[in-house]
Amino acid sequence: MFEEKIAELNRNNASAVQSGFESEKRVYTVDEIQDILGVSKTTTYRLIKSGVFHSVRVGGQHRISKKSFDAWLDNPSGVSENSQVCD
Repeated sequence: MFEEKIAELNRNNASAVQSGFESEKRVYTVDEIQDILGVSKTTTYRLIKSGVFHSVRVGGQHRISKKSFDAWLDNPSGVSENSQVCD
């Protein structure tokens, strides 16, 4: 029964890729964040704990919002690109 479901999902995924349609990823795993940033797992968990981007725990594992992570990565200081520094 499970083998049939898995085979069906694999067929659907293969046809989606062939047709050029792939659903956009909405979350990153800790390992993916670690690879993207080139940092240790400890550093990744510190970033998650600091709350610089949105994350949730699912089944004991962290999932990081792609949207909030990408926004943080584009502007890690939290300062708008359009803002000016005044002396």
